[in-house]
Amino acid sequence: MAPPRPKPPAPAAVTFRNAIERAVQEGVAPDDMTLHLTLRDDADLKRDRTIAVQDISFDAGVMRFLGVKVATGGVTVSKLDLGGSAEAGA
Repeated sequence: MAPPRPKPPAPAAVTFRNAIERAVQEGVAPDDMTLHLTLRDDADLKRDRTIAVQDISFDAGVMRFLGVKVATGGVTVSKLDLGGSAEAGA
């Protein structure tokens, strides 16, 4: 009998929505956070049809997800920078 297949990872949008909402509940302002995404997670986020139009924006060359600035590339694992020394991983 074949071993069970591993569960696929949660979409980037779900993972980071949860991390951002948790940080906001802890008192961190969205303007203080930066979402550092891998190129793949950035592409997945932009193509995710489940994201509401008001949740993602592009203004003056800056992408924001739930009000949090998105920085693309330069990381091997996507992470949410909370603005201080604390970070929340994917």
